[in-house]
Amino acid sequence: MLTHPIPLSRRLVLAVACSCGVVSTLPSVAADPAAQAPLPSSEPLAVAAPPVAEPALISQAPASPSQNVTINLINRLVQRGALSKDDATDLIHQAEADAAQAQAQAAAQAQVAQAQAAQAAPASDDTVRVTYIPQVVKDEIRDDLRQDVMKQAYEEKWAAPRTFPSWVTNLRLFGDVRVRYEGDRFPSGNDNTGGRPNFNAINTGSPYNVPSSSSASNTNYPPEQNTDANRNRIRLRARAGAEADLGENFSLGMRIGTGETNSPVSSNQTLGGVNSFTSGQGGDFSKYSVWLDRAFIKYESVVCDDTHLAAHVGRFDNPFFSTSMIWADDIGFDGLDLKTKYTGCERVTPFLTMGAFPVYNTDFNYASNQPSKYRSTDKWMEGIQLGSDVKITQDWNAKGAAALYVFQNVAGKLSSPFTPLSTSDIGDTDSLRPSFAQYGNTYMALRDIESNSANDYGTTNQYQYYGLATGFRDLALTGQVDYSGFDPFHIALRGEFVKNLAFNAGDINKTAVNNRGADTSSGGLGTFAGGDTGWIASLNFGSPVLQKRWDWNLNVGYRYVESDAVIDGFCDSDFGGGGTNLKGYTLGAGLGLSSNVWVALRWMSADSIAGPAYKEDIFQLDLNAKF
Repeated sequence: MLTHPIPLSRRLVLAVACSCGVVSTLPSVAADPAAQAPLPSSEPLAVAAPPVAEPALISQAPASPSQNVTINLINRLVQRGALSKDDATDLIHQAEADAAQAQAQAAAQAQVAQAQAAQAAPASDDTVRVTYIPQVVKDEIRDDLRQDVMKQAYEEKWAAPRTFPSWVTNLRLFGDVRVRYEGDRFPSGNDNTGGRPNFNAINTGSPYNVPSSSSASNTNYPPEQNTDANRNRIRLRARAGAEADLGENFSLGMRIGTGETNSPVSSNQTLGGVNSFTSGQGGDFSKYSVWLDRAFIKYESVVCDDTHLAAHVGRFDNPFFSTSMIWADDIGFDGLDLKTKYTGCERVTPFLTMGAFPVYNTDFNYASNQPSKYRSTDKWMEGIQLGSDVKITQDWNAKGAAALYVFQNVAGKLSSPFTPLSTSDIGDTDSLRPSFAQYGNTYMALRDIESNSANDYGTTNQYQYYGLATGFRDLALTGQVDYSGFDPFHIALRGEFVKNLAFNAGDINKTAVNNRGADTSSGGLGTFAGGDTGWIASLNFGSPVLQKRWDWNLNVGYRYVESDAVIDGFCDSDFGGGGTNLKGYTLGAGLGLSSNVWVALRWMSADSIAGPAYKEDIFQLDLNAKF
């Protein structure tokens, strides 16, 4: 190793030598025996050059040619005056020292290789074991181990210096895809004469021009739900999201998902499906819409040792312990919730959940087509639930809760009298109509339409919207019992009962336009036949969650949900086509194909409770995958 700068003349010689490819032809020099001693591999090898006699060939007189090209080159440079004799001598000494150092390094590497080969070779009866390991070998092994450990630490991120921003390690990505075959079957005997209006289609489009009862023929049918034509569909649900730990007990989450519409209860997209509710998307391999499905900020902490607190604000998962009879599995809640539980008891863990959720916020500029504006009729839901987890024994666990869901401004109200002359005219209670609905709830007419010469005294221009005929204040009792004595298989019984405390059958009978029985005297609509109560029960056996290949489960359930027990726009979207006023059973099974892929099948058979005859059987086969 050079310890002082090389003069320009020497660098010139080395450059010339390198360009001629002759540096490697320096004569071999026997190194000092000390140079062969083991050296620490972590420090540069410094080899003392052996004493070299003054080369006789370097003189002012022409020297005899040497067999070494480099020596000849140096002699020629001296003869031509490009290099002094002293510089030439120093240059040869440096070259010889470099050669000795290279030989020492090669010898050390050979020792390391020999020691490693000896360690790797299998032992035999005539194996000679070396009890002494040179220091250079020890150092080499130490350095190799250090590099291996540091490499593993860097890859596993437990000891290496941080090379990524902190948010990368605090971010969790997730997603899932479900592909479903669905067969919808309608047994014979369903009413297909106009007894099942699609109120959602009316209320989200132009108002329905109700035909006059005095008309000779009534051919202006409202939009109707399918009740007699079987359908086969392939449906897709795809969702992707992220959760980020923000530190100091804060986190955030976001998720996007598919959907034919912005329906609150389903993310299904029928492949190739085009109808008036998909805004023209789909069909002919067109692309599909993606919606913002979740976006929230969360705070979670432990206070007073055994009290856990969590709060969400934004759009988040259903915070209540419930079944799909009240809240659909895919539904998201807008607003604010607060959840707390106490873990200080040995077998009982009480919890409390509460929140305020905006259901519908009136257009700020309502009505947009006239200078005077109508007052706000914002809709809200406040909910509170008190319950507890109970560990009965080692194998028996239970959970129960009571909840009250109070809805404001969801019931319809008759407008001030007016005469709409076109579909663009607006009544002062039009905003009370549901912005989304399925089927089953009881409806009333919202517009008090005056009869005068402008509408031919009630025979024309009867443009009408419809609102819910009752308010909703639901009291719900939910429970579950789980037996794990056959672990990993469980037996779980789950049920829920709900009653609408705001329901008044007498008041509804005055305004209801559906869910009526037949009038046996005239053949028209009879008295109101809806109800305010619902219940559901299900039994599950097998793996609670399909976590690995060949995990399986079976389930059977029954439900009875009267017309106005719950708001049909928020409950299960599959059973009976979605909604209320339905009773029937469900059979299902699931099988794990891997830790992240599983199949499931389900058969649902539903019948209407009140009003015209309606039955629907649905078969679903799902392939699910997640990451």
